Amino acid sequence: MSLSRRGMLAHSLTLAGSLAFAGYARAEEIQRGSYVNEVQGYGPLVADKAKIVDLPQGFSYQVISEAGQTMDDGLVVPHIHDGMGCFAKDDERVILVRNHEIAPDQRHFGALGLNGRLIDRLDRTKVFDFEDSGLPILGGTTHVVYNLKSRKTEAQFLSLIGTTTNCAGGQTPWGSWLSCEESVLKKGQGVGKDHGYVFEVPASHKGLVDPVPIAGMGRFKHEAACIDPRTGIVYLTEDVENGLFYRFLPNDHRNLLKGGRLQAMGLKAFPKGADTGNKSEMIWQRGQMLETVWIDLDGIDSPDDDLRFRGFKRGAASVSRGEGIHFGVGELYLCATSGGPIGCGQILRYVPSAHEGQVGETDQPGRLQLFLESINDKVFDYGDNITVAPWGHLFVCEDRYSDTLRNHLRIVTPQGKVATFARNVFKDNAEWAGATFSPDGTTLFVNVQWPGFTLAITGPWQSFKT
Repeated sequence: MSLSRRGMLAHSLTLAGSLAFAGYARAEEIQRGSYVNEVQGYGPLVADKAKIVDLPQGFSYQVISEAGQTMDDGLVVPHIHDGMGCFAKDDERVILVRNHEIAPDQRHFGALGLNGRLIDRLDRTKVFDFEDSGLPILGGTTHVVYNLKSRKTEAQFLSLIGTTTNCAGGQTPWGSWLSCEESVLKKGQGVGKDHGYVFEVPASHKGLVDPVPIAGMGRFKHEAACIDPRTGIVYLTEDVENGLFYRFLPNDHRNLLKGGRLQAMGLKAFPKGADTGNKSEMIWQRGQMLETVWIDLDGIDSPDDDLRFRGFKRGAASVSRGEGIHFGVGELYLCATSGGPIGCGQILRYVPSAHEGQVGETDQPGRLQLFLESINDKVFDYGDNITVAPWGHLFVCEDRYSDTLRNHLRIVTPQGKVATFARNVFKDNAEWAGATFSPDGTTLFVNVQWPGFTLAITGPWQSFKT
């Protein structure tokens, strides 16, 4: 969730972090200025001479795409980079599909450039919606084709436009990106259509996709999505303080436009609803697992943006700003950005039922665990986008906007221990977003949201220490 729009980037495309080594004193609770590590991880962060991102010894980064560059379609790379997925193109190249969290009032930050000067290059039939001014709404996605071997960006182009505030999303098992609108802007509020939907963008598509909202996934402030490859069920988060955790049972697992059932998660032990954020009352402890129930929802087009309130009245559990979500091996992890008694964030772990979404689920329900709850903002603070590394570690993007607290990329081990992997030291201290690994596990791609640039990070991933 972006909270600031400051400055412009004036750095070159290839900037590497300096690689000095400062040593490491002990593995438990080591404080390094802005952060505290619970385990050694990759060691202390080393100051970056370019003042963009501090990384551990042996790791380096490359800026592979930045706002304002001219793309292959003649448009410009939009600002405000957010959620992102990585897909294999061939043995050497990957395709990044990247969200841009641009709202209608940010018309200078989109792919059309200042004052929409490049609008004649755009196929208007591929625009989902327009402002009352006649200009396209500028949220959407871009594609970036990157060569892992040569470490060069080979192509960039716009792939979705006319949507708004595209925050996160998720990858499908069949090679597409689900781009989520974190907005419930309505027709008549300066725009021509209702918003608050999910759009599918195939990674293999060239140029602009036909923008068709997946109405069956409901209309609310969508944040992120993930799919269980075993069942085809889509799990969805909602970025509001009292949001719900949803699942979509599709009628056709390969064609989400064919509809399905939208449900909200509840907890068996709290049939009247509960606050999983431990805010109004402490309902569970870190490590505890609770059995779940899933509640059918109606009126999912929600013209009054009240879907979460109606769900809660039926017994659904609220989540404190549900943001990033990612499916690992047989389980998913989701970030509750402002959860916990001190409001610095939680990570929830959901283990689906062996009969998920089927009749037998009642007797053998899925389980939700409070996997992590921050008690120290220097250890973990405002986790947002999340991904599971090929070796099982969670990489979590922080999105705290503060003049004193820097944003970090955190690593969380399967045992729930936290180490800091990177620190944003760029002058505007924007949030990290869109962390995603290349399929071969060699490269971590991640965005610094404002003004908008994408990094490719490489290094000795096998050297993590506990």
